[in-house]
Amino acid sequence: MEQVSIVKCDNYQQRQVYESLSKSIRLLGGMERFVKPGMRVLLKCNLLMRKKPEEAATTHPEVVAAAARLVKEAGGHPIIADSPGGLFTERALRGVYHACGMEEIAARDDIELNYNVEDIEVSHPQGRIVKSLTVIKAIEEVDAVINIAKLKTHGMALYTGAVKNLFGVIPGTAKAEYHLRMKKLEDFSDMLLDISTYVKPVLSIMDAIVGMEGQGPSAGDPRRIGAVLASTSPYHLDTVCVSLVGIEPDKVCTIRRAEKRGLGSNLEKIILAGDSLEELRIQDFKIPTHTHVGFIEQYFDEDSPIAQFINTRFGPRPVFNHEGCIGCRDCEKNCPPEAITMVNRKPVVDLKLCIRCYCCQELCPQKTVDIKRSWLFQLFR
Repeated sequence: MEQVSIVKCDNYQQRQVYESLSKSIRLLGGMERFVKPGMRVLLKCNLLMRKKPEEAATTHPEVVAAAARLVKEAGGHPIIADSPGGLFTERALRGVYHACGMEEIAARDDIELNYNVEDIEVSHPQGRIVKSLTVIKAIEEVDAVINIAKLKTHGMALYTGAVKNLFGVIPGTAKAEYHLRMKKLEDFSDMLLDISTYVKPVLSIMDAIVGMEGQGPSAGDPRRIGAVLASTSPYHLDTVCVSLVGIEPDKVCTIRRAEKRGLGSNLEKIILAGDSLEELRIQDFKIPTHTHVGFIEQYFDEDSPIAQFINTRFGPRPVFNHEGCIGCRDCEKNCPPEAITMVNRKPVVDLKLCIRCYCCQELCPQKTVDIKRSWLFQLFR
């Protein structure tokens, strides 16, 4: 049985975060269990885009700083890294590190920031849906990976946590190719699990002090949850985290697929250590107003003309607020099927090409993309 530790943490004060995370990891055997002297340890954060820490779209820098301090105390050398959405260049990384607060804590605590923007093709014969992966080279140049995720909702996947955070080892715009190849949510979820089984993080940490509810993973609202969690298993950690915010685990495709593949389990088979899950549980956590179409495939093949017609005409779709749009073209540049074109410096989407990955909403710096569905679709459902 896998163990997940839960420790209360009400704020992001440096001392409070360090003490809470330290306790959480001690419940699992201490950082010395995972990091040996001399090891280079990659801290894989969620640095989705240039967002301030208080916007709750990225891993908070104080959680990363606390993890780095614990790695150092165990004799390791921590390195902060991620491949955010968009271009994977040194200039882009510098902008993200600065906006997300990583630059500040790196200077304060003498933590290395990764600027290696090379990628490498690796073999993964054990993968269920992908047998090879294109990953950032930094992942191959360390002795261990610690996965430091942010608890958030997600338009396509409903929830993004420990497993989906590891999608960030896929470099920059290569993520679009994976979206395009794995259009079905189940295939995409299996691909995420394949990435996780390749990376094999020695420890996964969840920043759930303040999460994101509503239209996550970037356009939602910060929501105080008040906890840090940790586990050796990202799959079991996700099960506990969604339970913490009142989402049924079987509603999350990555959790369902992990259990089917023998990687995860239901909540009853997980050993919980630390503070009470029930006392911390949130009942009114807001999930996205749109969810993956899903139910249509119970009656029709997803690729059938009927399913495609219903999805195109009545299913969830991105709607652009042109008044707030600044014409940055991030949605156009990061659209996997190239379904978005700019007309008079404003985005227009071709719904026949749209694969409902919602990358446009996820990477919009102005939060001017909404996902809406027709009232006829609700009636049909």
